[in-house]
Formats: sequence, structure tokens, C-alpha cells
Amino acid sequence: MIQEKYDTIGENYNLTRQADPYLVERMNDWMNLETDQLYLDIGCGTGNYTNALAQEGFRFIGVDPSERMLDEARQKSSNIDWRLGKAETLPIETESIDGVLASLTLHHWQNLENGFKELYRVLKPQGKIVIFTSTPAQMQGYWLNHFFPKMLADSMVQMPAYDLVADGLQKARLTTVATEKYFVKPDLQDLFLYSGKHNAKLYLNPQVRAGISSFAALANAKEVKQGLEALQKSIQSGSIEQIMQDYQNDLGDYLFIIAQKLEI
Repeated sequence: MIQEKYDTIGENYNLTRQADPYLVERMNDWMNLETDQLYLDIGCGTGNYTNALAQEGFRFIGVDPSERMLDEARQKSSNIDWRLGKAETLPIETESIDGVLASLTLHHWQNLENGFKELYRVLKPQGKIVIFTSTPAQMQGYWLNHFFPKMLADSMVQMPAYDLVADGLQKARLTTVATEKYFVKPDLQDLFLYSGKHNAKLYLNPQVRAGISSFAALANAKEVKQGLEALQKSIQSGSIEQIMQDYQNDLGDYLFIIAQKLEI
């Protein structure tokens, strides 16, 4: 279960998962945040992005299915309204939210369409949803596939394709208004799955792997051991540079999807 998975990951999550300033800036810009409005961070985890945006003067509710994650979030801020809940059954009043942030959470939802319908319910008219995710097509371009093929394949099965997301939004009467590719930057502060795109040594750190759900919950221990050994040898020999080069593409590593409740 997602709750159990993140109750475990949450133990050391904050050691490697920090709000990245560039991503915070893009989230702020896309949501067009206003200080007199109320926003929701769905699947907020330990509240890194919720807190970073709230520190800029914006009001947020953070919802997550893991009590362990929320315990960590509460230690960051007592000014944010942290609530236990799931995307499909939000503990939030109808049409009370001006905008929603859904960062790296869609693949954990039990039912994408029902989750979007709930977001439609809680959003005010004209309210925006800013989704940050990755698609299976993008993940096929990760050089991690070279060393951890089964782990990546299992992760791709969980990750909803763009067409599935767009269809779910449409069925929930939410209109997709924009998309933006995100290419991992060398100074990325939030060490999620492809954070080591430019620095393969990151994956040799067990604390980094512990904060990544693919390594912490999906991966086969034997494959990880063998993959790490092969990765270390590749780093030492310098062959990792060619492997990285072979996987370069223009699909983007992650994707912002912006939707809006356009009915008046």
C-alpha cells in the first residue's frame, strides 16, 4: 500500500528530498499564486514544496495518505493545515480551493479519474491544477535503464502516460491549458529518481536511494546490487559518459501539466 510504503520511506526522506528553488519558481509561476487565496498540495509528503511556497506568503493545505510523512511536515511548519487523506477522497469542502499542486504524486493514486474528479469538486471556478510528473516515454530515456532495467520497467508501469492523464482530466471536466518539459539540472536539490542524470555517483549513496521510491520499494535487491556494481565500474572506467550520451534526448525528463476548471 502507498501509505505503508511512504511510512517507511518517510523515516529518512528529508535527508535527500529538499524543495528545489527552480521547481518552486516554476510552480509559483504556473499557479499564479496570490496571498489572499487558498491552495492545496495533494500528495504533499513531508511538505517540502508546501512549506517553501507557504514561506513566500501563500496559504496552503497539505494532504497526504501517510501519517509518518505528515508528522515530518508538521515539524517544518505549524502554520500550514496538514490533513490525512487521499486524492480520491479529499477531506476538503467543495469549491474552497483556488489552485492545486500535484507534484510527483499521480503514480501513487489508486484511481486517476476519481482523483481528478475530486480536484474538480474542491476547486473554485477558474482554479488551476499544476501537475509535475514523468511519463513512461520520458523514463525510457533515462540512462538508469542501462543498469536497472527491471526497476525502471516496474516504475514505468506505475507512471501514467500523458494521454491517460489528459483523458482523465477531460473526463473530470478539467481543461489542459499548457505543458512544459523539465530537464534535470546539475544543481537539482530534490534528489528524486533521475536527480543523478548528470552525477551518477549520487546513486551509490544509500541515503539517496532510500529517498527514491523506485529503489526503496519497487526494486529487486539482487538487481540493485548488480546494477550498483556495474555502475561503479562504469564510473571508474569512464564509460558512464558514453552511456549518458547514448541516452540523451529532447523528450524532457519530467513534465509540467497545467489544467484549469474553466466553467463559470
